[in-house]
Amino acid sequence: MIRVVLADDEAMVRAGVRAILGTDDEIEVVAEATDGAEAVEAARRYRPDVAVLDIRMPRMDGLAAGAEIRRTVPETAVVILTTFSEDAYIAQALGDGASGFLLKSGDPRELIAGLKAVADGAAYLSPKIAQRVIAELNAGSGGGAMARAVAAKERVSVLSARELEVLGLVGAGLSNAEIATRLYLVEGTVKAYVSTILLRLQVKNRVQAAIVAHEAGLVQERSGS
Repeated sequence: MIRVVLADDEAMVRAGVRAILGTDDEIEVVAEATDGAEAVEAARRYRPDVAVLDIRMPRMDGLAAGAEIRRTVPETAVVILTTFSEDAYIAQALGDGASGFLLKSGDPRELIAGLKAVADGAAYLSPKIAQRVIAELNAGSGGGAMARAVAAKERVSVLSARELEVLGLVGAGLSNAEIATRLYLVEGTVKAYVSTILLRLQVKNRVQAAIVAHEAGLVQERSGS
C-alpha cells in the first residue's frame, strides 16, 4: 500500500486528487493539509511513502514544505503539483530533492502512474514538463549546451561501466525494479548501485541524476537497447 499525504489549499483540488487516487486500491491518502506547514506536520506524524504538494500554498509553499519534508522525513518522496505558469520553480524544487512533478491539468492516469513510480524509487516528470525541462537544458546561445555536455561527461567519468548503464536507465525513467529486470539483477543490487551513483555524482536524488544522464548523452545511448 502506498501511503500518501496530500496538501493543497483549495478544497476542490484536494477532493479531485483524492478521488483520483481513490480509484486505485494500492494507494491510500492517510492525511490532508491546507498549507505547507500542515503538510510538514502530517509527514512527520504519518511518515508516508509520498507527499503530494501544491506548489503554491499559504504559510509555507510547496517548495519550502518539500525541502523540509526531505530534510526531516527523508524516506518520504515529494511530488509537486504544478501548472505551466509555475515551471520556473522546477529547478529550485529539483535542487531541494523533489522526486516528481505533475501537471494539475494532466491525465488522471498520469497522477497514479507518477505516484507509483516515485514510491518505487524512480523519478517522474509529467511528459509535458519533461519536454520543457529538456528544452531549458538545451537552451542558450553559444556553446552553453555543449559546455554542459562536456561537464556532465566529466562528472560521469568516475562511474564504472555498470554504474553508467544503471544511470542511463535512471535517466530513461525506469524504476529500480524495471532496471533490475532489464539488467538481470536483484532489486537490492540496483538500489546499491543507485546510492553509489548519487554519492559519486554528488546529487541529491534520481531527478538530478537523470538530468546528468541526459546531459552526458547516456539516455540516448541506452534507450535504444
